[in-house]
Amino acid sequence: MKPLELPLAGRADVRIVAASPEVARRVAEVLRRCFAATEQRSYSASGEGGTRLHLTVDTTQTAEPAQTWLVTSQSSSGDRGHADEI
Repeated sequence: MKPLELPLAGRADVRIVAASPEVARRVAEVLRRCFAATEQRSYSASGEGGTRLHLTVDTTQTAEPAQTWLVTSQSSSGDRGHADEI
């Protein structure tokens, strides 16, 4: 198994999986309004027509919506993730 390659400090790799390319693009657009981001790359998610969209966001260059959310989320606690997430 290949070791996990981490993004540069202040950046996050984002993977969006959606039933259609349009839904994935809409989610990516919201992220771009909050963070500087690389050009998205899209792939087929399954033989049933799903879409995977990958992009990298720069959390050091945030717009107002992200700044507000980041400040309030740092004090939040609780497990809201999936079983396979860390």
